[in-house]
Amino acid sequence: MVGIYFSGTGNSKYAAELFCKEYDNESRTYSIEDTEALTAVTEAHLIVFAYPVQFSTVPKILRDYITDHNGLWKNKKVFIIATMGLFSGDGSGSLGRLLQSCGANVIGGLHLKMPDSIADEKALKRPLVKNRELVKQAEQKIKESVKRLKAGNPTQEGIGVFYRLAGIFGQRAYFGHKTRAYSSKLKVDADKCIGCGLCEKLCPMKNISIKDHKAVSSDRCTMCYRCINKCPKQAITLLGKRVVEQCGIEKYI
Repeated sequence: MVGIYFSGTGNSKYAAELFCKEYDNESRTYSIEDTEALTAVTEAHLIVFAYPVQFSTVPKILRDYITDHNGLWKNKKVFIIATMGLFSGDGSGSLGRLLQSCGANVIGGLHLKMPDSIADEKALKRPLVKNRELVKQAEQKIKESVKRLKAGNPTQEGIGVFYRLAGIFGQRAYFGHKTRAYSSKLKVDADKCIGCGLCEKLCPMKNISIKDHKAVSSDRCTMCYRCINKCPKQAITLLGKRVVEQCGIEKYI
């Protein structure tokens, strides 16, 4: 088994690592940004794929990764973990259908409610204690799901017609268009920005650069929220107008 993930604030990374370790302590996990990931996938028979759902669908960066390497997934067994702030409907199914179009054999899925990563919106903010409870519950779900996978009866969350309808009418029909292209909506408050360069280093799309000691964004934001959650001056926003709470998995484990 090999774990592959895309992660913004660490939820999906944590889930992939825990799942793989629970299944086989020798299993390795890789970010899609890791140059060794493609080699690991080539050599693997079973892949655990973890990612954060955006508007009940797959982030643009991950969709491009799958299609850019479409020949890599043929005949691979794939189990999908979808992490989310509340509810996605068919998070596992959305990525599963894309992988199936590339020839993969999607054997199951798991949905994990995790601490919300959208730092500049109030909607899903929870107390610290509640977020820690969510992580503990996710850990238990992972352990139970691994047992089922080993027993040959993998969980099927997010897979099937009912889940697909829930995903469409839950969010995707209304907001799914937001992930069809990269966003140009990232905003940097020049008065707050100190030009430290952390956002530039964190951005998986190389969408941010430092010019004249200030961060400047372009039009290729994949909405992962890394920069917003890590900016020491809370100078960056995307969907909202101000940072409400900066999040990261390290706060909850």
